[in-house]
Amino acid sequence: MTRTVHDLNREDGIRAAYAEHGAELYRYALRQLDDEGAARDVVQETFLRAWRAADRYDPSLASLRVWLFAITRNVVIDETRRRSLRPVSPQPLEVLTALGPSTAGDDDRTVTGWLIEEALQRIRPEARSALVETYLRGRPYADVAAEQGVPVGTLRSRVFYGLKALRLAMDEMGVEL
Repeated sequence: MTRTVHDLNREDGIRAAYAEHGAELYRYALRQLDDEGAARDVVQETFLRAWRAADRYDPSLASLRVWLFAITRNVVIDETRRRSLRPVSPQPLEVLTALGPSTAGDDDRTVTGWLIEEALQRIRPEARSALVETYLRGRPYADVAAEQGVPVGTLRSRVFYGLKALRLAMDEMGVEL
């Protein structure tokens, strides 16, 4: 997959990023919030935050799409918290069904999967392998330790430190846990 790099410090870079990812971010926000106006506000806030944090974006660590979705996810969380204080009326069903068959839960799981995948790429391979095999695939420690040729205690340490490194990586990506 080719990564397009836009200079987010420049107006034309933000416009290009919006043209490339804006519609997808809007659909995600609309499915999460069930409100067209709030979804537009979320996308606007996403690109405002992206512009303000442009110096922190590193294309070698994550694609622009993943980075923008991480920001959008955080803005949606902020909006959801804000809305819990002031409930709003939902959008008509035909507006939501015109967007496609995906559900809010599917979208959130997809974005979370992308974020975890990106974060896993940032930690040591031994820790990544230990986390994937035991934590994500749910395999027994003894089986994985035997397969990797290490004692069970070593595997447990790799899982423990892998989780700490994964949390740090997600913090660096701007993901609120």
